[in-house]
Amino acid sequence: MRRLLDIMARLRDPATGCPWDCAQTFASIAPYTLEEAYEVADAIDRADMAGLEEELGDLLLQVVFHARMAEEQGLFDFAAVVDGIADKMVRRHPHVFGEESVSGADEQQRRWEEIKAQEKGDRATGGSLLDDVPVGLPALTRAVKLGKRAARIGFDWPDATGPRAKVNEELAELDEALQGADRAAVEAEFGDVLLALANLARHLDLDPEAALRAANGRFTRRFHAVEAHHRAHAGADLAALEAAWQRAKQHDADAS
Repeated sequence: MRRLLDIMARLRDPATGCPWDCAQTFASIAPYTLEEAYEVADAIDRADMAGLEEELGDLLLQVVFHARMAEEQGLFDFAAVVDGIADKMVRRHPHVFGEESVSGADEQQRRWEEIKAQEKGDRATGGSLLDDVPVGLPALTRAVKLGKRAARIGFDWPDATGPRAKVNEELAELDEALQGADRAAVEAEFGDVLLALANLARHLDLDPEAALRAANGRFTRRFHAVEAHHRAHAGADLAALEAAWQRAKQHDADAS
């Protein structure tokens, strides 16, 4: 770890460092941080453990980069980041590091949220439960988090039946908007459909981002078969391409 910190310090040295690294800011590095996090998730989805090792290193570099820039500005350093997360883990696991006990993972999750909410309350007065849900999160992930926060005061359905019905309601409103010429209304209703689907995913204990990544993977795999058919049969019509798609879909089903 010391070696990596020293490398970053040298890269950021204004006299002898790398011009590109020296020119970066928190804002310019943030997109790379997000990209590396997604590449970690991708390696996990593909069960690529060698790739995961590499991607975790890339993600760690992002933490080191941000911490170095903060240290240069006298804000905090990498040690403070480490101490902060270590203290948080101890504080949020009183059943491990304290005298509390929990009956299982569900109760532990509830206690985690209670402790987290108390910490947030200690740092601020007033405001909304939604204030610290990061705007920069992927929209589906943020939708799930917003729903979880709203549920803290009972603004939620008791089970998946409610959000499933809400999906139908929002689809009907989208269909109605599609009958008109108001593109803004169509976009708004489409967004409501996605929000309803995110809430349904939350009640089904599914990660909508992961589900969509998997769906993208299936589409990519099946479209490769469609492309192969198109190359082998120039001028194939839509019906032939759809048949190739269905064969690829059946192949997936048989393999699962």
